[in-house]
Amino acid sequence: MPIVTSVEMFQKAYAGGYAIGAFNVNNMEIIQGITEAAAEVSAPLILQVSAGARKYAKHVYLMKLIEAAEADTGLPICVHLDHGENFEICKSCIDGGFTSVMIDGSKHSFEDNVRITREVVDYAHDHGVVVEGELGRLAGIEDDVNVSDEDSSYTRPDEVEEFVARTGVDSLAIAIGTSHGAYKFKPGQKPQLRFDILEEVGKRLPGFPIVLHGASSVLPKYVDIINSHGGQMPDAIGIPEDMLRQAARMAVCKINIDSDLRLGMTAGVRQALTAAPEVFDPRAYLKEGRAYVKEIVKNKIVNVLGSDGKA
Repeated sequence: MPIVTSVEMFQKAYAGGYAIGAFNVNNMEIIQGITEAAAEVSAPLILQVSAGARKYAKHVYLMKLIEAAEADTGLPICVHLDHGENFEICKSCIDGGFTSVMIDGSKHSFEDNVRITREVVDYAHDHGVVVEGELGRLAGIEDDVNVSDEDSSYTRPDEVEEFVARTGVDSLAIAIGTSHGAYKFKPGQKPQLRFDILEEVGKRLPGFPIVLHGASSVLPKYVDIINSHGGQMPDAIGIPEDMLRQAARMAVCKINIDSDLRLGMTAGVRQALTAAPEVFDPRAYLKEGRAYVKEIVKNKIVNVLGSDGKA
């Protein structure tokens, strides 16, 4: 099966009350862990690439690895640009074989966001590529995204219809209380998602796919493994998985997961090197990180996203 867009995926997800996992990739082992898990439970996938990943691994390497994963598994896979900052980055990814891009104009005024997003949509649609836009700003730090609590803002439901109509986007990322990175909330702060905003957006955009960024759960198991093997991570609180499952039953068709994968990879590598400090073969310790990535992804697909058996 060739690499696909997310159009059919989202149509089925919306109708079926589940979400597609959009997993960030940075190297071969992470891609293998994600796709092997999805293949075992027959789930469609979005593999997404951030600006930081493109700088680290290079566009061409990541594309060839994803093409190899598609050939190996036969799964429907969409390749997506995460948080494209401007038209030039989006164009480069479209020209380079991505089937989906996100243009993040959320830091701009509403009118500038519309203008920038429309420019990307026009070019992308001419090339058979779909586009994700964003309204509202998530707090947190992840790769090139850095938004303070003071600069974050919830999505305003009264803006979504105009934004979608004027830009022509194919999906919309909204801010309802999720946050980028592992350190999402202050100590003692309880995560809360604004399901009232999500519900209102769903009413205003019936049948339209909504996206959640910053949705890693930061599972304590992997933080504990890292710290028990020489790490110094403070307590980190992510988004409770039951909240994400509720969002997937509503209008949310795409849920982004990155920090959990980084934690899993790091936990496996630290554990392997602590158990055998004399080891210097990357294959020996990277495979342990890959195994944890696979474990995390399978759990997300089956118990959070509900996309197992939907490939």
